[in-house]
Amino acid sequence: MTEPATTADDRDLLRRAAAAHASAAQDIEAFLRRLPEVPGPAEITEYANLVTREERLRADREAAADAAGLVIGSLESDQGT
Repeated sequence: MTEPATTADDRDLLRRAAAAHASAAQDIEAFLRRLPEVPGPAEITEYANLVTREERLRADREAAADAAGLVIGSLESDQGT
């Protein structure tokens, strides 16, 4: 049986999820650019919040990719080095 065609809505959702994830990653980069040499509790809290947001948006992007038919297997090799 073939997979149903990806709808325009699925692709649009994926594009929006990818943009949100990219924005979250950019927010982390901007934070790191202004990070003082010795981070204090406020910076640690802000960083934790930014990372949590980025991880949530990454999961949303991955779910949107799955819904759009872009399912990938594990990127890790089963072979040892």
